[in-house]
Amino acid sequence: MGHAIQHQEGYLPMKFRQKMVPVANIGTNLGLWVCIAGIFIGLYELAMVGVVLFGAAVAFTLVTLPVEFDASSRARKVLREHGLVSGEEARGVDQVLRAAAATYVAAAVAAVLQLLYWLYRARMAR
Repeated sequence: MGHAIQHQEGYLPMKFRQKMVPVANIGTNLGLWVCIAGIFIGLYELAMVGVVLFGAAVAFTLVTLPVEFDASSRARKVLREHGLVSGEEARGVDQVLRAAAATYVAAAVAAVLQLLYWLYRARMAR
């Protein structure tokens, strides 16, 4: 529901995130392979191209965070304003949405750490 509202209102961070999808897909699908190939053949520049490509995927996960937090906030607000959840249900909704947000935070942290790892590995190939 929150994303539908964002889409209807033209929420700028969501539009930006949507424009990032093609680049993020390339980074996700090719970045690490290019980096590994560069490390394997000892070509630092190729390894760094892979790191940069993977960095685009990492940037996507970071841009996703405010979009998801905002969508959850909007959904909670609509559910409460329209009486679609009772007080007890609202607490459950809050817990579920917080848990969902935590998965995006964990994914972003893991992606940043993985990027730092591959950057380190690529630099060691120099």
